[in-house]
Amino acid sequence: MERVAFAYGRDYNMRDPRHKPTVEILVKRVKKGMPDTSTITSMEQWLDLVESQLSELSEGQIIEGVITHITPNEILVDIGAKQEGIVPLSDIEWVDESIKANIKEGATVRAYVMRTFEDDEPPLLSISRAAQEKDWQWLENLSDDELVEGRVAEVNKGGLIVYVGMVRGFVPASHVVSVNTKVPDRQAVLRQLLGKTLTLKVLEADSKDNRLILSEREAKKEELQRRKRHMLESLQVGDVLRGRITNVVDFGAFVDLDGVDGMIHISELSWDRIEHPSEVVKVGDELDVYVLKIDHKRERIGLSLKRLHPEPWEQLVEKYQVGDEVDVIITRLAEFGAFARLVDLPVEGLIHISELADGHVAQPQDVVQEGQQVRARIVRIESDRKRLGLSLASQTNSIINDEQSDITQPEDEETNEIQ
Repeated sequence: MERVAFAYGRDYNMRDPRHKPTVEILVKRVKKGMPDTSTITSMEQWLDLVESQLSELSEGQIIEGVITHITPNEILVDIGAKQEGIVPLSDIEWVDESIKANIKEGATVRAYVMRTFEDDEPPLLSISRAAQEKDWQWLENLSDDELVEGRVAEVNKGGLIVYVGMVRGFVPASHVVSVNTKVPDRQAVLRQLLGKTLTLKVLEADSKDNRLILSEREAKKEELQRRKRHMLESLQVGDVLRGRITNVVDFGAFVDLDGVDGMIHISELSWDRIEHPSEVVKVGDELDVYVLKIDHKRERIGLSLKRLHPEPWEQLVEKYQVGDEVDVIITRLAEFGAFARLVDLPVEGLIHISELADGHVAQPQDVVQEGQQVRARIVRIESDRKRLGLSLASQTNSIINDEQSDITQPEDEETNEIQ
């Protein structure tokens, strides 16, 4: 028994009596992690086996042990060796709360061997370093699209010092987007983030060099890409979404759909003829939009504003018939006649030059002017070709000239292609 006590390296009679091991406890410690012991028949063989196993303990090793006692300054951990390992209480000051909650007698913990047996001193262990090694292993094996959370602990000239789990990392100021860093007193602005948790993307993780570089900017890009992929997968043509106009250009308007961009082509802004998108929308407008086209390959969403409203030609056919009189506004003059838009519907028709008056008309401007409102009669409705024939002449004259007035009307080219 004396050799057993010596093997465990402490004079237990001089310590708290609770530390004095019984033979059963010693045997359990020896058996822990040992190979097959069924052939051992003497204490001498047990001690030889103990000493051979102790030689396997090495610095840098991560082991498991059971907490046997907690003092005001240290944690004693049974690691199945001749002496209990010691963890300074200060070691767990910065570990996660989940780890701290497990620090109690009888609990199993993972510990990093900082020092093995030295001059009969017990092994020095670190619970925080074991957690850090585990976090390093996780960080070094992250996939490219995975994001992490980091707690801002310090601010320096170059950026932020953050902790991802137990690993200390650095976020360059140029990769911070939560605050505007392009100001003279950049550090003062960065200090607003102290204690906050940021979502970050790992740019570089190297445990050997203790180097962890992260980016909030790249994390935001990744989050945006995720939302875009999710939206593209869940969207269907015909869906109606709420969005905000972010930019207006000659060919259409861009819409922010909760972080994902869509585009309304100029031809889809209104059923009426427009010269520029700014006639219908402006930056900052919040509005409902109709999902017109989804291009999964190019990751683009085509939208429409006009398709939220009834198709004007359908309304025209329901409301009017040949012979009805309507109020129209002259919109354009051409050599062969005048184009006029109905006042109550965004439908444009043609008044052929022969239908501008009962007599001969040399040129349309002799009879009407652009912007003038007149009363016209419907002489032809071709809904399939979207053509509307109008007349200012008397009914008798318009019947005579009906065949002469079949001049092809310029058609709006339906451009539903997503630019």
